[in-house]
Amino acid sequence: MKAWLLAFFKGFKWAFSGLFYAIQTQRNLQVHLAATLLASGLSFWLGLSRLEWILLLLTFALVWMAEMVNTALEATLDHLAPEIHPQVKIAKDVAAGAVLVAALFAVLIGILLWGPRLLNLLRG
Repeated sequence: MKAWLLAFFKGFKWAFSGLFYAIQTQRNLQVHLAATLLASGLSFWLGLSRLEWILLLLTFALVWMAEMVNTALEATLDHLAPEIHPQVKIAKDVAAGAVLVAALFAVLIGILLWGPRLLNLLRG
């Protein structure tokens, strides 16, 4: 097998290793996983359209990516500056804020996608 192809597949191995590490060690990512599964189940039940699924999947990706970048940043900063430092705190807080923004917008998207359908179900 060509060397570039082996390197390509090794890249996938490392990426999955990072994903599994994050899921196993990060409580917030475990919460996002549960929310993703619940939101997917609700979306199947409500019969979202193809376009709505695309929006939902992009939303999931945004939240997961923000959380994983936050995790990577925190691990890097903890290694480089294990002592408490005001600039490190700012970087960590801003990264956590980015996750919060992604999660809040995900909630708004969920309300827009599911709200009308759920209201129709409640009205009978």
